Amino acid sequence: MQSTRLNTLFDTTVDRLSGWLRNPWRQLSVITISLLLGNFLGTAVSTVSGQQAKLDIVIAAILTALVELMSRFAYGGNAQLRRAFLIQALNALKIGFIYSLFVEAFKLGS
Repeated sequence: MQSTRLNTLFDTTVDRLSGWLRNPWRQLSVITISLLLGNFLGTAVSTVSGQQAKLDIVIAAILTALVELMSRFAYGGNAQLRRAFLIQALNALKIGFIYSLFVEAFKLGS
């Protein structure tokens, strides 16, 4: 690729971020934040879609497809992809999202 200012800026930012994330405690904190963000997103999605009461089935189908696609990346494929930090963070986001939907279902059931 041609060495432009934007390309150099992007490469430098990615290098610094990957260097920052080499610390295991920072990785754990980012994964924990992903889990909590997933919990928040699950509550937000269920509240907004439940309030509008439109396209519930379509939203459920899209969310199910996204969750299954993320599960395929996180638990299938090669071992190097499963150990990638981004895949672990997205898997934590997915787990928090699903947990939040279960909690919302229990709240509606009681």
